Amino acid sequence: MLSNLTPSPSPTATMYFIYILECNDKSLYTGITTDVARRFDEHKNGKGGHYTHSRGAKEIVYTEKCKDRSAAQVREAEIKKFTRAEKMHLIQS
Repeated sequence: MLSNLTPSPSPTATMYFIYILECNDKSLYTGITTDVARRFDEHKNGKGGHYTHSRGAKEIVYTEKCKDRSAAQVREAEIKKFTRAEKMHLIQS
């Protein structure tokens, strides 16, 4: 019988996170990762990309779980279009 054939999560499925970090100049950087702590360390050590390398990474101010990489990329694109005020509202909520 083929009832209730919903796909089960893959045992190798990886959780993705959206994160917003505040730079030393108070600007906000949005990205995705599978490991927020590791990625923040990369940003702090100058290996996280040009934007944070030139501005310095101060702290992670927001994280959000996503079901997969595709969902994380879509959400990241949405957040990157936010104004600073909208990002601050998201962070504070």
